[in-house]
Amino acid sequence: KAVSRLHTVTVECKEAWMVVMVKKDLFGTGHLVKASDLSLGPQKCSFIKASQGDVVFEVELHACGSSLGMTEDHLIYSTELVYIPTPLANEPIVRTNGAVIPVHCFYPRKQNVSSKAIKPTWIPFTSTISAEERLAFSLRLMNGDFSKVRDSNIYYLGDVLHIEASVAIVNHVPLLLFIDSCVATLTPDKDSSPRYPIIDYHGCLVDGRSEDSSSGFRPPRPSTSQLRFNVDAFRFYQDSRTVIYITCHLKVTAVDEAPDSMNKACSFRKPVNEWMPMEGDANICSCCETKNCGLASKWQGSRWGRDVASKLVHYIHKWEGDQTIGPLVILDAKPDYLETECLGSPARSEPLLIMLGVVVTVSLCCVVLVLCKTFRKRTKFSARSEMFKE
Repeated sequence: KAVSRLHTVTVECKEAWMVVMVKKDLFGTGHLVKASDLSLGPQKCSFIKASQGDVVFEVELHACGSSLGMTEDHLIYSTELVYIPTPLANEPIVRTNGAVIPVHCFYPRKQNVSSKAIKPTWIPFTSTISAEERLAFSLRLMNGDFSKVRDSNIYYLGDVLHIEASVAIVNHVPLLLFIDSCVATLTPDKDSSPRYPIIDYHGCLVDGRSEDSSSGFRPPRPSTSQLRFNVDAFRFYQDSRTVIYITCHLKVTAVDEAPDSMNKACSFRKPVNEWMPMEGDANICSCCETKNCGLASKWQGSRWGRDVASKLVHYIHKWEGDQTIGPLVILDAKPDYLETECLGSPARSEPLLIMLGVVVTVSLCCVVLVLCKTFRKRTKFSARSEMFKE
């Protein structure tokens, strides 16, 4: 049963902390979970109190390894409630399966929601430029046609993840966004192990190179400050955890800077068996195959305003940042895949049933004809007998 549908986990978002209340009948089956089997966040924070039917966690927004994400309007503090069942004393069995339930608190971006100052994801171009000119990177899960933000982080194997990266600037000169790298991990730590590269080598979507993958960048860009890509859902092999995190390193260049081997968006096209760029010359993607994308000169020939250009060159290395989405819950393939197969199986036997019906019908007709002929012969024989008697 889906925990979210049962409403057995509720979250109360305070000014600087969150309160997570958990029903011990977590799955709605009547089997109560042990409070000691529940923890909050990657740091496995413990509950503060437990009663006969409820378990309560109370933690600061920044605590327990929670992650901070951002949309256009909100700051999102995310963590997860983890349930790992352990057997009762002297019993080698458990009666429930483990679970990971995402926990989120949303706050308006225009307010400070804790006693600690919010650490911005933007970096001012330079102290002499207006404070309104800022970089704000974001990474979001979208629906299938990228028309709106996806309202669920639960996927099934066989689904496709639609991801949009963007950068927002106030009072800015035009910028071109690139995704330098993306890596999937089982924890919010992008350097943890195991880890799986989705985008690597300064913009090569390497996951699309796999034989069983159709991942790739999604052209065209909606704007120079946005970049979209698709990834086929996956889980780590021989690991029972169903949660993954995706961390991407985003960066920008001048909009009139030609894409090169260091700033590109390349997808592998299986029909033609070659790497293709979102924009720019095709040869900038050749290093995706050799896995050796060397350094390239930046910011040469850009037509920036004279004042801004002279001040920004010194701060180029700051025009980048990491963004993480997660936890993403990846479940086994939907059960209705099997049901669909079963429902389809009778269709294959229809010709056999039709042939059987024809055979039965023909047989019945033959029997009727034989009976009719027999009856007629007996009738004629009886009539002749009567004539001879007369």
